[in-house]
Amino acid sequence: MEKEYISGMGKTSVIPEEIKGWNWGAFLLNWIWGIGNSTFIALLMFVPIVNVVMMFVLGAKGNQWAWQNRTWRDVAHFKSTQRKWRNAGLFLIFVICPVMLISVLSMMKG
Repeated sequence: MEKEYISGMGKTSVIPEEIKGWNWGAFLLNWIWGIGNSTFIALLMFVPIVNVVMMFVLGAKGNQWAWQNRTWRDVAHFKSTQRKWRNAGLFLIFVICPVMLISVLSMMKG
């Protein structure tokens, strides 16, 4: 039987072992991910110099903070949602950004 965890209880939430680890969605989408996961410390991304460090802090602590700050049905729901954030971040970095770069370069070329 799966152990029951209660999320959304702040620092008193017990973090399931299976969600510990790197969060690509938090790393790549930082402040947007923070708002969506009620992790408002991610807004430190708007502070110069702090933002570079904050990307890595969010990547490392993102799962823990998201579990503590938002209510999830279960671990599977949490993992499914974070997987969607990861996919959105990867899409942004590897599809949207290159398309925008190519568009800007082609406009500059004339």
